[in-house]
Amino acid sequence: MDAKTNVLMISVDELGRNHMEIGGDPVSMMPTLRYLAENGLQFDNCYSECPVCIPARRSLMTGMTPRAHGDRIYNDTLPMPEATTLAQAFRNHGYQAYSVGKLHVYPQRNRIGFDDALIVEEGRYEFGEVDDYQRWLGEQGYAGQEFMHGMGNNIYYTRPWHLPDYTHPTNWTTQKMCEIIKRRDPTRPAFYYISYQFPHPPLVPLQCYLDQFQNEELPEPRCGGWIEKGGIIGEMASKAAEYTPKERAQARKAYYAQCMHIDHQIRILIGTLRECNLLDNTLLVFLSDHGDMLFDHNMVAKRSFYEASANIPMILSGTPVADRAGKVDHRLCCLADVMPTILDICGLDIPDTVEGLSMVSERYRDYLYGEVGEGRKATRMIRDKDYKLIYYPCGNVSQLFDMKNDRDELHDCAEEPEYAQTRRRLESELAACMYGGDLAWIREGELAGMPYEKAGGKIDFGLYNQRGYHWPAPQGYSNIGKNA
Repeated sequence: MDAKTNVLMISVDELGRNHMEIGGDPVSMMPTLRYLAENGLQFDNCYSECPVCIPARRSLMTGMTPRAHGDRIYNDTLPMPEATTLAQAFRNHGYQAYSVGKLHVYPQRNRIGFDDALIVEEGRYEFGEVDDYQRWLGEQGYAGQEFMHGMGNNIYYTRPWHLPDYTHPTNWTTQKMCEIIKRRDPTRPAFYYISYQFPHPPLVPLQCYLDQFQNEELPEPRCGGWIEKGGIIGEMASKAAEYTPKERAQARKAYYAQCMHIDHQIRILIGTLRECNLLDNTLLVFLSDHGDMLFDHNMVAKRSFYEASANIPMILSGTPVADRAGKVDHRLCCLADVMPTILDICGLDIPDTVEGLSMVSERYRDYLYGEVGEGRKATRMIRDKDYKLIYYPCGNVSQLFDMKNDRDELHDCAEEPEYAQTRRRLESELAACMYGGDLAWIREGELAGMPYEKAGGKIDFGLYNQRGYHWPAPQGYSNIGKNA
């Protein structure tokens, strides 16, 4: 492919493939992405190898695994690794490279190889930085009011957006990227990265999008009988238990509304490319950093390897992949594969530090390893083409799912005799991928984990992750590591 191919990479935060039309969700309305998928190339077995924001984005931007880039927990003060980033790889070949939206790096103004980055950091002012969205909001006469809706990050209560529609972060992110595209250097190709902070909570959709779901009768969330096992798995369901059935239904509708809003904004991005005569020579990439359980299996949020949390959308569309239009690729892939894939399509060199595989090459992996967390909160995954094994060292719990016949993960096969050989094989492959402190979970070549001890009760007087009035911008408070 010609090295002058432009790239528009669109990322969203906390959208799992199975909560989209392309993943079979009967409620979701994302017609733009359905169209791009039907007229492009999509991957239905793409996973977030560490399904939480910062580690996932480090893999995306470096093509490296968590083991190599250094984060599998969510370390918000960890500098980027010494490696050529995706943006820098493009700039090394004469591209202009710009980012708008959630970048989520440290320091917050680290451009990680981009010529410039306009950031919206979701109210993260504990590092002393005022982001570009907050500055703009102040210029509109709404200084410090971005969280005056009262909804917290990672919380599933909801209400409509409280300021004029045009001030919503989703609209701001789209408009700023369109402005950058219009102000491009016409003599050089471009790599554009737009990163929406939604549908990640806070759940504050525009009223016009919420209205489209208010009369929707929602099907019950997926729920496997294995959730009754208790132990560490039961603990994972504790957050969702805080919400009433009515609150759960409203949260799900608000989530779908925020997804639809983003879907319509993507239309504006594509229209801008068309009116700038760029569309015919631009690769469109759509993905998410991870998903959200959204009350599937009585759970919320991410940090798990169930499909709603870890299986992410991955769509390539546009003229550069026209020969693959309408195809669904079933290979196992992950966020570390995005960088080599895009560079491969554009005919550019792939840096030696990249560990991922190009998704348009003839190289395939037999299995995919995933890891998130350490200590008693650790979860590990091994996925081959037919099965997924999820391992919790706390209590030494393995779950086995037949992904060909039970994509909703309703039935855990781990204790069934006919799956014993498959379980042993996958546990062996999982153990072979472990390193560092994880090796203490292996005894005599087999997984042994650690004893399960019930977590101590915690009374929360502080409304976890709740933001306040942001003018003047707050400084000097301690919230490090709690803003996932």
